[in-house]
Amino acid sequence: MFTLIKKDKTTKARVGKIKTSHGEIDTPNFAPVGTVGAVKTLASSEVKQAGAQFILSNAYHLHLRPGADIIKQAGGLHKFMNWPGPILTDSGGYQVFSLAPLRKIKPDGVEFQSHIDGSRHFFTPEYVVEFQMILGSDIMMVLDECVHYPAAKDYTEGSLKLTIDWAKRSKKFYEQRTINNEQQLYGIVQGGTYPDLRKQAVEQLLDIGFDGYAIGGLSVGEPRDLMYEMINTTVPLLPEDKTRYLMGIGMPQDIFEAIENGIDIFDCVVPTRNGRNGTAFTFEGKIVIRNAAYSKDFRPVDAHCDCFCCKNYTRAYLRHLFSIDEILALRLLSLHNIHFYAKLMGNIREAISKGKFLEIKKEVCSCYC
Repeated sequence: MFTLIKKDKTTKARVGKIKTSHGEIDTPNFAPVGTVGAVKTLASSEVKQAGAQFILSNAYHLHLRPGADIIKQAGGLHKFMNWPGPILTDSGGYQVFSLAPLRKIKPDGVEFQSHIDGSRHFFTPEYVVEFQMILGSDIMMVLDECVHYPAAKDYTEGSLKLTIDWAKRSKKFYEQRTINNEQQLYGIVQGGTYPDLRKQAVEQLLDIGFDGYAIGGLSVGEPRDLMYEMINTTVPLLPEDKTRYLMGIGMPQDIFEAIENGIDIFDCVVPTRNGRNGTAFTFEGKIVIRNAAYSKDFRPVDAHCDCFCCKNYTRAYLRHLFSIDEILALRLLSLHNIHFYAKLMGNIREAISKGKFLEIKKEVCSCYC
């Protein structure tokens, strides 16, 4: 399922490949977020043409709308949204975390109120795996609890114990229901900002055994240096022959730091959310296209970019679209940002293969740090 192709000589960065029933994912790589079965404002074909190899969707949101029955009748999420490539689905643990006033965590699972209509729902580890099986996602995540920051150690210890128990139940259910192994199941390393708990989490997840391992519970308010410490502490404990996934991280400088320490895949709303808000990512840094400085700037967003947006439109035109609240602006800049991330990841893979990772890191991060 994961093949390690090349390791950098001076860092822990690596090039690999994840094989799925809907195609291969070259790593390191980044997944645009299509939470509800759509990358906001964009058609699946546009996301594919922009260079994205896989996307992320969310079990929590898809459970609420449209629900398991409709997606099952449609033939699975790939057919429902007309996406031909691999799909990774999050279990909804982070969404439950973000709905703290509306949920109750119990040994059996999580009871929560819908943020849409207030209706009550109950997620068990088994149901979350079963629902993702109905979705037909290529990579499924176990149900976990993501703790807030800061969190007391005793609470984090109790939360981790629950997360590991849910991971065991998820794996057992997966083994009972899986017929052809076309769907992969990943465990999630929690443990807050406590290195010893992160180590404990990895050891216990390895005992259970998963197709890949994710690092969760970061980018939830902790200082960047502390996030890096947790990455640096955790990654060396993970097996080399399995995919390493850092959840919810999307700023270029954070991606470089994680790749340098051996992470393979990422997901985040950063490129599309920033695009909808008028911010473009370029190889010369971020550009806030809404600013008046671009009202007469007839250059493309990024001179080094060959995306549909940059080949056909100028900064001045995009600034005009944002100033009149034209939805085309959101589409074009989201499309550009997805293309930028796909191009960036491709450049990183090439740099690692040529032994030049630290060179590209220095070049790009100088524009973002």
